[in-house]
Amino acid sequence: MESKNNATLASRRDMLKMLGMGSATGMFGLLGGLSTTKANAWNRETPQYARGAAPVTITKVRAITTAPGGNNLVIVKVETSEPGLYGLGCATYTQRAAVVIPAIDTYLNEFCQGRDVDNIEDMWQSAYVSSYWRNGPVLNNALSGLDQALWDIKGKRANVPVHQLLGGKTRFAIDTYAHASGRDFEEICESVARYIERGFRHIRIQQGGYGGVGLNKDFVPDFQKAGYGKLGDEFMDQRTYLKNVPKMFEAVRKRFGEDIELLHDVHERVEPIDAINMIKRLEEYRPFFIEDPFSPENMGWFKKLRVATTVPLAMGELFNNINEFRDYMADQLFDFIRIHISQIGGITPAMKVARLGEWFNVRTAWHGPGDTSPVGHAANNNINIAVWNFGIQESQFFNERVHEVFPGTPTIENGYFKVNETPGLGIDINEKEAAKYPIGTRSKWTIRKYDGTIIRP
Repeated sequence: MESKNNATLASRRDMLKMLGMGSATGMFGLLGGLSTTKANAWNRETPQYARGAAPVTITKVRAITTAPGGNNLVIVKVETSEPGLYGLGCATYTQRAAVVIPAIDTYLNEFCQGRDVDNIEDMWQSAYVSSYWRNGPVLNNALSGLDQALWDIKGKRANVPVHQLLGGKTRFAIDTYAHASGRDFEEICESVARYIERGFRHIRIQQGGYGGVGLNKDFVPDFQKAGYGKLGDEFMDQRTYLKNVPKMFEAVRKRFGEDIELLHDVHERVEPIDAINMIKRLEEYRPFFIEDPFSPENMGWFKKLRVATTVPLAMGELFNNINEFRDYMADQLFDFIRIHISQIGGITPAMKVARLGEWFNVRTAWHGPGDTSPVGHAANNNINIAVWNFGIQESQFFNERVHEVFPGTPTIENGYFKVNETPGLGIDINEKEAAKYPIGTRSKWTIRKYDGTIIRP
């Protein structure tokens, strides 16, 4: 009996010794023999997702210019060390497009070569201060294009749309507003009716150009009679504009009722106190928002406007520096963030402003007229679909030439921008087609009063 117990104890000691030593031979014996393949499973190799990808660096940054829709567009193309991998971003400063090109081709190209494409935040911060003085509009547009292109690359490398990298969808599509205008109230109402038929729920209404510019082609203002200014300088009758806007809202509301949301853009073209008085008169017509009541030089008037009316306000497309938004959003002085993504510095800073807005119930309303390229609109849409505090997106219809130059150009159905699920920003450029539409240098932003005084946009 004792001999049997001793044998059992010896057997247990041998097994424990074998396990303690962890010898391959012992383990194979214990497990009855495993194939080499099965045994390797015990080594728990690092899974593919945890290994990471090989570093990809920037080899070249260059500008591509084109104007298939009439507006000067500037696109940044970032080429990489991975064959066939590149990114696109919008650097459009349509009024001064030619000066953005050397900022991209010379300075950004040299600055970026050899850098890791993954480090977007680091590259943004270093580019922002690399000129020592904080960026003005030219350098900011160049930086915006670079930033968007890097996000495009990151999405392509991950094989997902950029909005998935920003948190994924928070809505099924992107609601937009259309632009209705006309020479008189009847034409405006006809324009509104056409957009309602196309499914739009939000419509901006304007009489003539911004501020009613161009309504009376036969009228010769005093400054032109005196030979003051330059041929082609435009005229704005501020008094007539201020009287007509409330009447325009009244006419549209009378015809279409309360079910349609109405917007209007002052475009900073009247005196602050006059803007306040006019907006107070619009309150009964329940605007969705009134945009840009004051120029950047007159931001101090926002507190007075906020006290005077409950009309929602939109502001910010003329802001150049990301920090300009902070105090006005924290003080809740406007309700919608009007950012030109291709001007503020790209997706990286726009997301920061959008997230800040969430804390103060300020919604997004990204700038998106014809001088935002399809690449810029793709960037807008990838943010719009991801942020919770989305408000509305300015719509843009692109002609066939634009679609030929930019495969994947965003399209609108039933008043919604469709979401592109292609990896990256979901858009490309045909450089051969782009070259058919060279940019120009003319800019028509000179508006004067009767006596020739410049009106600031």
